[in-house]
Amino acid sequence: MTMMKTLMGAAAGLAVSATGALADPAIIFDLGGKFDRSFNEAAYNGAQLWADETGGSYREIELQSDAQREQAMRRMAEAGANPIVMAGFSQATPLSVVAPDYPDTTFVIIDGVVDAPNVRSVVFSEHEGSYLVGMLAAMASETGTVSFVGGQDIPLISRFACGYAQGAAAVNPDITVISNMTGTTGAAWNDPVRGGELTRGQIAQGSDVVFAAAGGTGLGVLQVAADEGILSIGVDSNQNYLHPGSVLTSMLKRVDVAVHDAFTTGPEVETGVHVFGLAEEGVGFALDEFNAELITEDMIAAVNTARAAIIAGEISVHNFTEDGTCPVQLQ
Repeated sequence: MTMMKTLMGAAAGLAVSATGALADPAIIFDLGGKFDRSFNEAAYNGAQLWADETGGSYREIELQSDAQREQAMRRMAEAGANPIVMAGFSQATPLSVVAPDYPDTTFVIIDGVVDAPNVRSVVFSEHEGSYLVGMLAAMASETGTVSFVGGQDIPLISRFACGYAQGAAAVNPDITVISNMTGTTGAAWNDPVRGGELTRGQIAQGSDVVFAAAGGTGLGVLQVAADEGILSIGVDSNQNYLHPGSVLTSMLKRVDVAVHDAFTTGPEVETGVHVFGLAEEGVGFALDEFNAELITEDMIAAVNTARAAIIAGEISVHNFTEDGTCPVQLQ
């Protein structure tokens, strides 16, 4: 049975869902909710897979505001949860404050880096996976113009956009890549109406394939793409099923594996920085019955060749976050 405990004080309105003993693992979802069908839901799927496999239980919190982050971490730690997984880069700053106060608790942050002896920092090479779906976008495009809709305007999301543009340009050096970010605050992750508006604007400029890396906002991107008859690309989770025959593919980011591994290993999970790219199967692209008619064998062969070349070091995909630049111009 699930027990809901309302936290009072500074975190009024914040709810902890928990079952089982106090030593259960825990997860704190980022803004947008655990059923955003993207990043948070991938994290949830990893936690739930562990629970289904083991019969174990875990604690969880769905944040409603940025102000709740530190309080949520402290509540989980004081309740004895271990390890505690934080989904999202925005958890890094409060975690850097909280982690030293609970040296016997292991924390795992996904998409952020915190330098502390009891923190495992999991980051992904999103630019590598985005390169592959950029190639697919360019091969599928009939107009020679593709586009990108990001969530919050931060370097992490620019890493997606830049990798995507590099892959598209590798297929068609003359391709046009349009890029728009939804906003500058956490609200940018949960604004599907704005995502749809941006997509319509890109379509008006000639885009016939759009890649969304925007959390819940991306649902609006995929919906408008389907309504307007162009192709879309999902992100993080496999979103092909949302609009069969319209979603070209999804750039997979195995957040679910990161959470599952942390829960499975428990408090003894190895700390430090861990990077997951193509070589570690941390990123990739989705093929299933929902996009089978959109991806040809030649397209698959080309992308698999590039994947092998990236892993071998024969193709170097520039990482935007290293210097804030992209070798391919984004419009």
